[in-house]
Amino acid sequence: MHGTSATGYRHLRERTPCQDAYAYEETASGLVLAVADGAGSAPDSREGARQVVRLAMEAFLPTVTAWERLPDARARKEQLTEAFRDVRAEFLRWCQGPPGRYATTLTVVVLARGWLGQLSIGDGLVLVRAETGAGGNAGGSGGAGAATSYHLLPRAHTGSEYANETVFVGSPTALAHLRVDCVRDEGIEGVLLSTDGLTHALLRRAPTGPPLPHDAFLGHLFDRLARPDYDPAEEERRLKDFLGSDQITRVTGDDKTLLWAIRT
Repeated sequence: MHGTSATGYRHLRERTPCQDAYAYEETASGLVLAVADGAGSAPDSREGARQVVRLAMEAFLPTVTAWERLPDARARKEQLTEAFRDVRAEFLRWCQGPPGRYATTLTVVVLARGWLGQLSIGDGLVLVRAETGAGGNAGGSGGAGAATSYHLLPRAHTGSEYANETVFVGSPTALAHLRVDCVRDEGIEGVLLSTDGLTHALLRRAPTGPPLPHDAFLGHLFDRLARPDYDPAEEERRLKDFLGSDQITRVTGDDKTLLWAIRT
């Protein structure tokens, strides 16, 4: 697993800190990973983002169980939704007043044997790396014909006519705009979460239909993480250089956070 955040150039120019946050925890059964993106217009969104990922670790860890413990996709989704209700209730109590000053998004992934759960409010991204069998189907057996594919999971929607309007954890409509998915797939090899500041690096435009994962960039990240000589400090240096490069700052001034894990 590896996570990193970088301050966007707009915040550097304004001398304000990065308002993103991330957290992850591993158990004997699997992983919980979370990223949060504090709203630039909210004065204390950095603290809000940090608090909400801490709460997510507490609320979602009990859901990390092997598929056979609860082999029902609808029940799994209800379990994830209930965990978010707990996060939101604790977050609102923590705010001790109107939550707008702490406005933050939240994206959570639960990964355990046989399945992956995704829950998001706001504009975060989740991509999965899956093994594809020789016949082109996900969940292959890992034989000589196996290949790797990347998939963008469905994103939360605002339900608003305004494309740039984001729903936050503390928003009155948060539960109505919550996105919850349960992916049943034995072939999932890895997962990546990101705040929306890296949308242009992670996704590429398709001739028709929705954007597609940028396979070359994703493959580079996951392959480095899987190397036997993986060095966290060296990886952090590489990522900081990349996230602060002209290539990235030309397309976004936002804060940027990546959090990803691969099965080795």
